[in-house]
Amino acid sequence: MIKKAVLPVAGFGTRFLPASKAIPKEMLPIIDKPLVQYAVEEAINIGVEEIIFITSPEKFSIKKHFDTNHGFESRLKNSKKLEMIDRLNPKIFKEIKFHYILQEEQNGLGHAVLHAEKVVGKDPFAVLLPDDLFFSKKSCLSQLLDIYKKTESSVIAVNKIDKENIHKYGVIKPGEIKEKLIKIEDIVEKPSYEEAPSDIAVCGRYIFNASIFKFLKSTNFDKSGEIQLTDAIKKLLQEERVYASIYDGEKFDCGSKKGFVHATIALALRNESISEDIKKIIKEIV
Repeated sequence: MIKKAVLPVAGFGTRFLPASKAIPKEMLPIIDKPLVQYAVEEAINIGVEEIIFITSPEKFSIKKHFDTNHGFESRLKNSKKLEMIDRLNPKIFKEIKFHYILQEEQNGLGHAVLHAEKVVGKDPFAVLLPDDLFFSKKSCLSQLLDIYKKTESSVIAVNKIDKENIHKYGVIKPGEIKEKLIKIEDIVEKPSYEEAPSDIAVCGRYIFNASIFKFLKSTNFDKSGEIQLTDAIKKLLQEERVYASIYDGEKFDCGSKKGFVHATIALALRNESISEDIKKIIKEIV
């Protein structure tokens, strides 16, 4: 049902300088897999067939990562390291069509998503922000897809946020709530805690109908010179129902150093090959 996914990856990654000077922050590894690959795999696992990267000229390594590396594969075969080949060139990527669209100026998330319009066309599509890393039995995007199948309306993932961090997110005004499904009445971009309509904030997974492009086109630049996806959703609400789904699982904000380290430690402790060593290291440090 959802065959296309948009991944905005053109941001500067200033919080990870100097590492992000030469390496896109999306390519920084969580253990042995770059952050962006987790999002791509999440999309493919719900049936996505086309991945649309909104990228910048400096981030050529993302394309290189998802291209098949035949030379390295041959060396692995010659060395009898056959078990490593699928880690190098995963089978699930072979039938996927990857698009790379340049965003010459980084003018906000809404501006990035709008770049995908020609490739998306009139189809419903997913948006994944690779900075947000999710872990659950049923993926975050799969949870959204369940809602989309029932409602055929745009749906966004949300979770509850403490008051100290509410100003970092788009925050919804909830309407009718049925279990974990919320009808959105309004949405506000990065409000103060005092002005926030709730403590329910958007996290980095969305499924949209193509009608969102109409509202992205009519959304003005904000005071910071950006087109906000949140502002386009606010306009969409005037004509269509939009739902929020409370995400059931773990979420790591890997756009921050704290979240990135948290995710790395959490996954290291679940990795059978290194978990016991990591536990010992943590005990030594503490």
